[in-house]
Amino acid sequence: MTSYKHTQIGYLMLVVTLAVLVLFAWLQITARAEPSSYYSGTNFAFTAIMIVILLILASFTTLTVSIDENYLRIKFGYGIFRKRFVISEIASVERVKNHWYYGWGIRLWLWPKMWIYNVSGFDAVELVMKNGKVYRIGTNAPGELENAIKALLK
Repeated sequence: MTSYKHTQIGYLMLVVTLAVLVLFAWLQITARAEPSSYYSGTNFAFTAIMIVILLILASFTTLTVSIDENYLRIKFGYGIFRKRFVISEIASVERVKNHWYYGWGIRLWLWPKMWIYNVSGFDAVELVMKNGKVYRIGTNAPGELENAIKALLK
């Protein structure tokens, strides 16, 4: 049974993904209009690379956080990138603000050493694990996420 579930949409990443899709479509249309001077396999490789880029971009348009009795799970987009935290291994939790230069996506920040998972904005919840590792999970509802985790830690 899930006690908490929230999905944050990264609107900027969504716009970027759509812009790249339009660019790739334009490139494909103009490439097909030109007489072929390359080996046909080159066109296939180029198309495959464009599809992979679009799939990776699309996977970072949303971040879903869900909590049940045992785990806190995060999932980017359709689920290629995901992470699971054992609730009993969380030592502390608190709301924080990320600096603008921390960026978006999945990041390993070396000073202070922590993993950051976010798709938009600067609000986050910081998890300090019992083994000393630090994780920040971006959210547009930090109070709700913090309270949901603290309720399970008691």
